[in-house]
Amino acid sequence: MTIDPREFRAALGCFATGIAVATARPAQGAPVGITINSFASVSLDPPLVLWSIARTATRFAAFRDAGHFAVNVLREEQRELSVRFSGPADDCWDGIAVERWTTGAPVIAGSLAVIECATESVYEGGDHLILVGRVLRLASDRGGRPLVYFAGRYAGLC
Repeated sequence: MTIDPREFRAALGCFATGIAVATARPAQGAPVGITINSFASVSLDPPLVLWSIARTATRFAAFRDAGHFAVNVLREEQRELSVRFSGPADDCWDGIAVERWTTGAPVIAGSLAVIECATESVYEGGDHLILVGRVLRLASDRGGRPLVYFAGRYAGLC
């Protein structure tokens, strides 16, 4: 059976996801960030998470080679950051308050949650690379509301 790519995307769009910005600071170069919604927990012991990046992404090599990353889970009111980091612009960081934690990956101030990781494993995943990270440090605001994406658009929680 051949799967139509548009139908595949439509089916996947039926699964509501949170929006995050993955960030890293490669050994050589400026900090990088990219909007993601392919983020999941893998294990509690040890604490592991995963996300994937398209091989065609302009920041692909930077994330593949950095050895670490942070996942900044966005708040409902941080939609502009989601849009900003989803494009190819090099000025993504203009005006954004960041912190540096253990690895030096940029931590976006005011995020709903931040999970900083060392890259544990990297797997081939078709036209994507799957990055598994061992959690080194985290913080969260349980009273906030997440930015949600559903059926190709931003959505609110009930």
